[in-house]
Amino acid sequence: MRVALLNTGTELLLGDVQDAHLAFIAREILSLGLRIEERRTVGDTEAIRQTLAELFPRCEILFVTGGLGPTSDDITREMVADLLGLELQQSSELLASLRQRLRVRGIKWTPGIARQADVHAGAEVLPNQNGSAPGLYLRANINQQIQSPHLFLLPGPPRELQPMFRAFVMPILRSVVPDSALIERRLYKIANKGESLVEEAIGDRVLAIPGVELGYCARPGEVDVRIVGKAKAIEQADAIIRSTLGPSIFSAADESLEEVIVKLLAKGNQTLAVAESCTGGLLADRITNVPGASAVFLAGYVCYANQAKIGMLDVDPQLIEKHGAVSEQVARALAEHARACAKSDYALATTGVAGPSGGSPEKPVGTVYVALAGSGETIVKKLFFPTDRETFKQIATQAALELLRRRLIVGT
Repeated sequence: MRVALLNTGTELLLGDVQDAHLAFIAREILSLGLRIEERRTVGDTEAIRQTLAELFPRCEILFVTGGLGPTSDDITREMVADLLGLELQQSSELLASLRQRLRVRGIKWTPGIARQADVHAGAEVLPNQNGSAPGLYLRANINQQIQSPHLFLLPGPPRELQPMFRAFVMPILRSVVPDSALIERRLYKIANKGESLVEEAIGDRVLAIPGVELGYCARPGEVDVRIVGKAKAIEQADAIIRSTLGPSIFSAADESLEEVIVKLLAKGNQTLAVAESCTGGLLADRITNVPGASAVFLAGYVCYANQAKIGMLDVDPQLIEKHGAVSEQVARALAEHARACAKSDYALATTGVAGPSGGSPEKPVGTVYVALAGSGETIVKKLFFPTDRETFKQIATQAALELLRRRLIVGT
């Protein structure tokens, strides 16, 4: 079935808001064998009507996001009603729900709010459990005199759209899409391995399986491997990928590396501290962004200047003077002293040259030492990531987290 997505909102075209809907909807519907074949973005103008008229004969399922709110620029509902020749009827149930919602929140009622209770004749209301504007589902050819696809009108805010989509849109889609279209999608996330090396390891063998689509997505310090196809073919591809890449796969559940780390630490009832120089607190930030981190993360020390390394974590000044702040010896001291200060099971440390200046022939820009202290021998790795500062920090923290993950999965 042909699927299209229409994003409405002048704020999208001005760059004030970034679209989050394409990626989310595309991932959700793939399990049904559906792909978004066309995506349009238009402002809150007459362009909505024109684009809907163009898309109706081009697709069998159409998702429309935005324009369902209470203000004058929320015109999607009215445009659809006009185009399909459907009367908008005020739902007394929705109106009462809106009044109750605003009363509980102490928000003043304005006349425009009532528009959100208007429903197209024959449409199904999709409850909004996280906002005021409900979604609407209009079945294909709802007005038999006008050709139209299965039409889903959805709210613009992702925090409203996403729960609505999973709870109410997906069940409708399952009733519409034939079982023969069902496919599987699997994702494997790999840290600190180049995209070309991953492809070299698995590409030819996976692509030799009939009916399997193989794809890659590279980002700083990470490569995602994606396979799509029928269940039997996917199982064959899965066996190849897992047997070849093995421990390099840190997640097959679309988790971030830091989420995996927090889960592994929690499972082992273990704790972590970090000491950061060149990464400037990004390690601590990534870990504490994960719900439940408070159970495993004890402390983060941002020791950017040499004096901070000495004052906060008691790094020997002579060690810095002899070997330099960017050195194996200082990285080891930072990790071990952080672990001792926080009384944690593990501690990670980073020290390096982010650039664009400050490098030397021995330690050029992009050099970083990553250390891991635990109950056994402290591990220190010298790595080289010659890139911009922001990307350098991302890759360096990825390397540190992967070093810890490898230690955690072997239990030493």
